[in-house]
Amino acid sequence: MRNLTMLMDYYELTMSNGYFAKGMKDRQVVFDMFYRKNPDNGGFVVSAGLEQLIEYIQNLKFTAEDIDYLRSKGEFSEEFLEYLANFKFTGNIDALPEGTICYPNTPIVTVTAPVIEAQLIETMLLLTINYQSLIATKAARICRAARDGGAIVMEFGARRAHGADAATLGARAAYIGGAAATATVIADEKFGVPAIGTMAHSWIQFFDTEYEAFKAYAEVYPDNCTLLIDTYDILQSGAVNAIKVAKEVLEPMGKRLKGVRIDSGDLAYFSKKLRKMFDANGMEDCKIVVSNSVDEFLIKSLQKQDAKIDSYGVGERMITSKSDPVFGGVYKLVAVQNAEGEFIPRIKISANVEKITNPGRKKLWRIFSRETGHALADLLTMYDEVVDGNEPFAYVDPVKPWKKMKFVDVDVKELQVPIFRDGELVYDKPTLDEIKEYVTYQLDNQVWEEEQRFENPHTHYVDLSKKLYKVKESMLESED
Repeated sequence: MRNLTMLMDYYELTMSNGYFAKGMKDRQVVFDMFYRKNPDNGGFVVSAGLEQLIEYIQNLKFTAEDIDYLRSKGEFSEEFLEYLANFKFTGNIDALPEGTICYPNTPIVTVTAPVIEAQLIETMLLLTINYQSLIATKAARICRAARDGGAIVMEFGARRAHGADAATLGARAAYIGGAAATATVIADEKFGVPAIGTMAHSWIQFFDTEYEAFKAYAEVYPDNCTLLIDTYDILQSGAVNAIKVAKEVLEPMGKRLKGVRIDSGDLAYFSKKLRKMFDANGMEDCKIVVSNSVDEFLIKSLQKQDAKIDSYGVGERMITSKSDPVFGGVYKLVAVQNAEGEFIPRIKISANVEKITNPGRKKLWRIFSRETGHALADLLTMYDEVVDGNEPFAYVDPVKPWKKMKFVDVDVKELQVPIFRDGELVYDKPTLDEIKEYVTYQLDNQVWEEEQRFENPHTHYVDLSKKLYKVKESMLESED
């Protein structure tokens, strides 16, 4: 594993040196990582990146070279540098299991640790969770749009990704979100995301004729032959030669042409024309694969046009989440331990109402309808509160705090689980396929369809316990 300890904002170090100088390095604090707005004005987010966060925490270590570099800056005491030379994360981390569907202003990761330890991991924690959650969410939108038309999605984005890590981890996140495969080989090698691929236009151009190119490929790969048919002319050349190879090369071998791919042109028009041509030649099982700046919005449009598409190769618009490329996760201090060992709530107040934080150590619960199994709301409580679905539980809708509200006869699940305790990993990491299946299960069985639509999705309720609401209200009033 790479040591990414120094991947941090410089102010993490200046603050930490300050805490150390003031004798505060052992003060325990609580930070929540959350976000404020769903990407693409959507209804939900797929949380992702926890496995890489775990690896980062386990590998935290300042090397001798790191210490020498920091010494060269001339801002840090030798005592602080000695502390860093022996640094090890000793705190607690709780988080949503990877793949959990989540919503704005609810904690994805909560860190309880000595202040310097909690501060130094901020940048990498945000980077890891923000990027993979963004791509997993985009992939879920794209893949579910395709699924509505009976098609699958393959991730093709490496060459347009923002660097090698983005290509690799983006393929992982896309798989979590629902992609069936990737074109990126390293993602298969490292994570087990199935790697697939056939040919580029250069293969076709290398041979003297398109037919020779198709014939050669079919002879080498008779069991998995998909041909790229838009190098010259899709209908007059590519499709004709594909049918010819299917009949003259593959079928005499007892094999079938698996599919054709087009990467340009009017995808709806050509897919319908191709479907008729293949069906007329007894090739009803030949799949039509398309690529070329595909996203969930184009897929929906193609479906309305009755396009005959079996698979989508999606590249730049998924790996960069092009339509909304920034996931705004933040990491905010919510409690500080006093001399008596009690955690005192902290709040961030802003002129922007949406930036006011929920203070204190908290628990996050999901409330389910016993009748439908769907999630009715998320509920934030103080850390010492327990929610029992069999007993009425009064809560506050922060948008309509005057209404008297209670959850009654519901199923309740606490969402965050222990990841680290006293610096030691206590979480059994699921496999990537288990994470992917978990996402699918939630979207199929627990998340309302109204939250999954692209236009004006239903806003998932995030409510506060009366106790938490009173703490927040009193802290706001004390600032008057």
